[in-house]
Amino acid sequence: MSEHMSQLPPGITGSYTRSRPLPPYRGILAVDAKDFTGRPAIEHEAISRAVPDLLRTALVRAELLELWENRAFPATTGDGYVFGFDPALMPFVVHPLLLTLQEVLTDYNVLSHGVAPIRLRASLHIGPLPDTGDEFGGNGTARNDTHRLLDSRPVKAVLASHKENITHVAAILSDRCYEDAVAGGYTGRHLDHFVEAAATVDGKPFSQRAWIYVPQPSGPLYDQQAPGKAAQEPAPEAVRPAGKREKREKRGSDVRNSAPRGNINTGTVHGGQSVDNSRATGDHIAGDYVGGNKAKRVRGFQGDQVRGDKRQGRK
Repeated sequence: MSEHMSQLPPGITGSYTRSRPLPPYRGILAVDAKDFTGRPAIEHEAISRAVPDLLRTALVRAELLELWENRAFPATTGDGYVFGFDPALMPFVVHPLLLTLQEVLTDYNVLSHGVAPIRLRASLHIGPLPDTGDEFGGNGTARNDTHRLLDSRPVKAVLASHKENITHVAAILSDRCYEDAVAGGYTGRHLDHFVEAAATVDGKPFSQRAWIYVPQPSGPLYDQQAPGKAAQEPAPEAVRPAGKREKREKRGSDVRNSAPRGNINTGTVHGGQSVDNSRATGDHIAGDYVGGNKAKRVRGFQGDQVRGDKRQGRK
């Protein structure tokens, strides 16, 4: 009995039972090849081998070889690759690495001589992950969220909507990655290069605030009003400055209608209606009388519309 017990794996440490130190914080980079499963089976192995080679080439060009040599828990995902790195280098992974990866893929696809191009989605995140040095290292919530971001609707939609001969990389950053590396001013890319998106995954209980970054865009970016769809041309009302809309609305609330000795009808009038503009001048009356039934809809100004001298011909 004791012999069989010794062959069992160690028990899982219970959560919330005692305090323990956090694992080291890691930056996490994951990439996936677009439409991998739709490619002929004969190409799958070649793509799986090419993706990490392309990543390494980009890191060398971006002068970040140390990041590759010191990567933690590297692993192939079949259609992609993932590894952890020192989070202090995250600003350099955002830029210039992603832009350099775009350039490397452009060169590679141009030289592919008719073979379907490799286009990559990339996701970046930061969080505590253990590194046991074996194939089980790097597991944790931060790793799971990195892959969820990679599979999320916004980044897939952006890459699908951009021209395949121009845009070869579309990236999505977790909100933490964006706040620490980009909004903090440590990355050599302005905030305007990044577009906020609601990252959701079809069939998964996942929804997080994230940020889209496309090093070489050639199409619309993500539309927050329609998650997972390319941005559409805004309605004319949407493109007007907010200040002008507000002023116009305020003006509308101050409209006053005036009809001295007359009527203004803005809706449906039922029953009799008359206008008596009596003004006595000697033996003459200067005015008009409107009689009859106005039960039908009346549009426009229903007051006095008189041209010339109202008393002309009555003397």
